[in-house]
Amino acid sequence: MRIIYIHQYYRRPDQGGAIRSYHLAQGLAKEGIEVEVITAHNKKSYNLAVDGKVKVHYLAVPYSSGFSNLERVQAFYRFYKKALKLIPDLPTPDLFYISSTPLSTGWIGTWAKKTLGIPYVFEVRDLWPEAPFQVLNIRNPIIKKLLYRMEIKIYQEADKIVALSPGIQSYIQHILPNKKVALIPNFSDVSFFIPKERAVEARDFAKQPLTFLYSGAIGKVNGLDQYLALASEANKLDKNWRFELMGKGNELKKLKKKALQKQLGNVFFIPFGDKLSVKTQLGNADFAYISFLPLSVLENSSPNKFFDALSMGLPVIVNFKGWIHDLIIKEEIGVIHDIKNNSSLIQDVGNLEKNPDSIEQMGRRSRKLAETYFDKRQAQQKLLTLLERGQ
Repeated sequence: MRIIYIHQYYRRPDQGGAIRSYHLAQGLAKEGIEVEVITAHNKKSYNLAVDGKVKVHYLAVPYSSGFSNLERVQAFYRFYKKALKLIPDLPTPDLFYISSTPLSTGWIGTWAKKTLGIPYVFEVRDLWPEAPFQVLNIRNPIIKKLLYRMEIKIYQEADKIVALSPGIQSYIQHILPNKKVALIPNFSDVSFFIPKERAVEARDFAKQPLTFLYSGAIGKVNGLDQYLALASEANKLDKNWRFELMGKGNELKKLKKKALQKQLGNVFFIPFGDKLSVKTQLGNADFAYISFLPLSVLENSSPNKFFDALSMGLPVIVNFKGWIHDLIIKEEIGVIHDIKNNSSLIQDVGNLEKNPDSIEQMGRRSRKLAETYFDKRQAQQKLLTLLERGQ
């Protein structure tokens, strides 16, 4: 089988960021499937690279989290047009595997099906256009109607659909009851992220402050003002706690300024890094903090940072509802942050601090969950089965 895998934001582990597509493409290639990836980079010209057995075509389509909405739309359209220009020059595939976001990558699939007669599988990472509608508070009825039609068309034409969370799966099955929608969440790389041995009894929290880590994108959608508010409240209560932010995004400058204005000496900004840097930072933390704005559409997210934390055997704190929130409560692997009540979380974490072994037990359950349900090899095998056997 030959597959063209399309993802505008494909990343390798040494580049940092979300590397789901890297691992899925590598997993398929190891099973003998010929995989070519079409993606974009910020360089001025096209480039062809090889990741193991996977060929990667880099199209010259610059993109930045600091782009305006218009600049983002232009980047999405340029990627679509350049991909369509490249595809006829490549050996004909049996299948296209197309990952959103943006939703516009789905146009490539509908074009391939109509023009080339080649089916496509569409992977839905986020509910576009609903996510930007809620985040940006877009109300224009004409724009909304056009984009919803585009969304349904892409789903309808897809041979199969892969959803990254139960909420996304339910949403698509509701609007298209006869469409096959497979659930393959993001996953844990348990062979790379290995928990550090922690000397619980010897821990002196007065000298080794309890450490919280947020690692990932620092954008508007992540709602990290809530993280600073928590740090501010802990500061007022004289908690010897350390709040770290590791990543990059268009909200980083604003957050740094706010932390400085509020004199938050307990907040530390860590430079964006590759997966090895993230691993090191997670290894020095006591809790992983996962943050989103309180919007219903974001409750369906499947953030990589959550699964990295599970692999590292860390308890997790979330400030949003949804399937991950429910999983944390069910599996007893963390704490919920009610953003309207910082004192409640501080009290809960303070109680855990008095009993370090309870933190350690949460971490062990996190790691067990990663190994049992979210190992990347399970995701790779599930995708292979879906593509080869249609199951």
